[in-house]
Amino acid sequence: MTASLDHRFTEFLLESQALKFGEFTLKSGRKSPYFINAGAFNDGRKIARLGAFYAEKIVEEIEAGNLPKDVDTVFGPAYKGIPLGVSTAIALTSAHGMEVGYTFDRKEKKDHGDGGMMVGTQLADGMKVLLVDDVMTAGTAVREVIPKLKAEANVEVIGLVLSVDRMEKTKDSDTSAVKAVESEFGFPVFAIANVKEIFEAGQRIQNADGTPYVTPEIKAAADAYLEQYGA
Repeated sequence: MTASLDHRFTEFLLESQALKFGEFTLKSGRKSPYFINAGAFNDGRKIARLGAFYAEKIVEEIEAGNLPKDVDTVFGPAYKGIPLGVSTAIALTSAHGMEVGYTFDRKEKKDHGDGGMMVGTQLADGMKVLLVDDVMTAGTAVREVIPKLKAEANVEVIGLVLSVDRMEKTKDSDTSAVKAVESEFGFPVFAIANVKEIFEAGQRIQNADGTPYVTPEIKAAADAYLEQYGA
């Protein structure tokens, strides 16, 4: 029996040492007992596999009718989203036969050469744009990038795909960051895996010495954190 997508993705996170346990201060100021480090996907093999996971999730949602089939471009916000967008577009084309572009933004507008704010597939009115990003805690990156997209052209943002949904409530409400973004912008947000799925899988995946990656102590710390901040 083939392992589920979230289980295989958790294995990949652990193999890549992208999933860390300890005490980490997040951008939100919260102290988390776990952290997903996108910087761990630091070579061609890892980023290719990561793009393949994104592509698999996208195709899964297309087949379920949750995303349209005709995606024009995959947009990855600078900087961490750039390799995500490129690798996802490559995987969608090579493994799934989809003709799809990639686009990312510059942090500062270029005033020489081809100029402009965008690199890759240039945006035009009516284009269907699919966003990709790593982990959402507060949704700040989305709120920054949507005005940039709309300033370029009247595109249709059809959805956002994350690697991990931390399943945390926003700073000022009991609504999850994912649900808040969906409500605010009107497009769906999907994740390859959420933290509960990752910790469930991590209890079944073993280290070389036969012990589980996610020990009872790690699970208890995660449960306590989600009890306080989970949505």
